[in-house]
Amino acid sequence: MGGSHRRGVRILLLGDQGVGKTSLILSLVSEEFPEQVPPRAEEITIPPDVTPEKVPTHIVDYSEREQSVDQLRAEVNRSDVICVVYSVEDEDTLDRVTGHWLPLIRSTLGQHHHTPIILVGNKVDLVDYSTMEIVLQTMMEYPEIETCVECSARTLKNISEMFYYAQKAVLHPTAPLYVLEERDLTEKCKKALIRIFKICDLDNDGLLNDQELNAFQRRCFNAPLNPQALEELKTVVRRNVSDGVHDDCLTLRGFLFLHRLFIQRGRHETTWTVLRKFGYNDNLQLSKDYLFPSLRVPPGCSTELNHAGYSFLMSLFEKYDRDKDNALSPQELIDLFSTCPVMPWGPDVFNSVHTNEKGWITLQGFLAQWTLWTLLDIQRTLEYFAYLGYCGTGDDSQLSAITVTREKRIDLQKKQTMRNVYQCHVIGPQDAGKTTFCQGLLGRPLEEAQEIPNDKLSRHTISTLQVYGQEKYLVLHDIDVHNITDALMPSEVQCDVACLVYDVSNPKSFEYVARIYLKYFSETSIPVLFVANKGDMSAARQDYILQPTSFCHKHKIPPPHPFSSVSQPKRDIYTKLATMAAYPSTLRRLVHVLLLRPDPSYMARHLKQLGVVVGEHSTWLKVGLGVAAIAAFAVLLARALRSVDR
Repeated sequence: MGGSHRRGVRILLLGDQGVGKTSLILSLVSEEFPEQVPPRAEEITIPPDVTPEKVPTHIVDYSEREQSVDQLRAEVNRSDVICVVYSVEDEDTLDRVTGHWLPLIRSTLGQHHHTPIILVGNKVDLVDYSTMEIVLQTMMEYPEIETCVECSARTLKNISEMFYYAQKAVLHPTAPLYVLEERDLTEKCKKALIRIFKICDLDNDGLLNDQELNAFQRRCFNAPLNPQALEELKTVVRRNVSDGVHDDCLTLRGFLFLHRLFIQRGRHETTWTVLRKFGYNDNLQLSKDYLFPSLRVPPGCSTELNHAGYSFLMSLFEKYDRDKDNALSPQELIDLFSTCPVMPWGPDVFNSVHTNEKGWITLQGFLAQWTLWTLLDIQRTLEYFAYLGYCGTGDDSQLSAITVTREKRIDLQKKQTMRNVYQCHVIGPQDAGKTTFCQGLLGRPLEEAQEIPNDKLSRHTISTLQVYGQEKYLVLHDIDVHNITDALMPSEVQCDVACLVYDVSNPKSFEYVARIYLKYFSETSIPVLFVANKGDMSAARQDYILQPTSFCHKHKIPPPHPFSSVSQPKRDIYTKLATMAAYPSTLRRLVHVLLLRPDPSYMARHLKQLGVVVGEHSTWLKVGLGVAAIAAFAVLLARALRSVDR
């Protein structure tokens, strides 16, 4: 974990006896040199409010006289940073740094360990020379050495700085960012900064203009750059990188140069602040907390994108739709997901949502696909929103783009729902035309649907529909059941509305869906619509104890809805499914009333008893359905009921 998320920093001091390890600790705590020095200092904890990085710091002393080698190795393993102390007046103790202490640490942690080391030369008050030249050679041989400092426990010289460097080596380590021998950023650091540059390049022109630089500055440091500071920054880049500034905007090379310069000048914390604001941990990997913020979705609830989520997606689409044709070409889609580890969308996506005549995903399809992900796999949406650089207000995580709906049970009690996405499970026998029915939601006729290879088909299609003046998403899920004896899983039954599809030309077809209804849906509150598919073909009498319309009449459900996908599929059936999902309880009772007495005036008088109040504050009127519309619906349904098969 990095930065402010770290619980504390554990600093271990080791070195030969008499180099002043204990004196350094006691001088830091008491701010004066101790005349009486114990063999070993007790572990000391410095509270976070008195440290520059605002994290608790634990300082641990080592005494060769009081502790065994096994105890030393245990402390080395527990430490976040190790200070190897030598005496500048004793050359033997400096030789022991490379002859004993650094090899011991490597043998304990491994040859290529990541625990930073600080070399500390104590007792500079006793000499008039420096050991820095020798120590710098040691640093070249041991890349785990973060820095070196000379100090004096007696005069307190550089004592605070020494412990600050130790803390900084943990919170803002150099090794993941910079290769000292090459005087350049590491490949992982470059890759992370390139991702950040792309996210901050809001107009996707390969440059950061002043507005984009200030947005970046506010996101990372909570304050914009003043115009003078902004100009000075670009001047520094111009002097050092020939193509670092273009058209008065910062290029990617200029952006990388600035971070290299920060590190070379010892300002690692600047680059680390940027990296951590964009989710990176100490290993320059996106942290799990950043990718998957904790979200609880209670049973019966669902997850939807809210206004903030859709706004982010629309700005993302606009950014990468370079030719402004309201569709993403294959290359534009690759560019959009270039900040992600892999391209997450396969060919099946283009058969789940609306595309243009070239098969490219449109804005409508783009939003629909993210809506589908959010409903079915919220963790994937959170993960890819993080990859793509979603940023809410302040330090909000991706959760600010998500709404968790209330329990469906409460919706049924209140006879209204605030949900905007409804799941419809499409169930029927093989060859009943479920695939073509699902593709019909996207306006694709039979001929076009049949051209889609099976390996590129998706089990889900999604589109928007108008439900009494409000835009809602309907998700059709093609449930694949090979045999009537195959049991449906609970997840295959639980939905907002069920669509049972049968082939009117096949006399064996209706029995399949009738049995499905009786087994799984007859005793539930899930609304059901039977779909008489292949309506363009001659209807066959069904080999079942009841004909379809009679079956529906008996079980107080709407009569079968005819459907054909030979020509352009009509959207009225999908609108009906979405409406049934939006008002399941009311619709079921409404059908029951009509079956008792299919009279519009009778129904209007009983609406209030059904929990539907018609008036100025009517729930139905809020969605654009008045008494006249209800009456019209009643007439239509009554007529349908009169056509019961004899």
